[in-house]
Amino acid sequence: MTPLLESTSRGSATRTVLVGRNRAGYWVALEQGGSFGGLFVNRTQALKYALFENGGHPESIIEVTREIELEIRTSP
Repeated sequence: MTPLLESTSRGSATRTVLVGRNRAGYWVALEQGGSFGGLFVNRTQALKYALFENGGHPESIIEVTREIELEIRTSP
């Protein structure tokens, strides 16, 4: 899985985005496949980002109760 900070392409398929807190208490929005993600100070901004990135499909946003982390990996 290679999460990015921004989505480079938005396909026609609806993307599922997980929203929850990380161990430091910040809010994370992360596309289920790791295509994009972001770190936020509050829930509202994380949900707004998730809705924008998944093409406006609130039914495809899942708020999780477990901790989730945003990992950024770069290709060599």
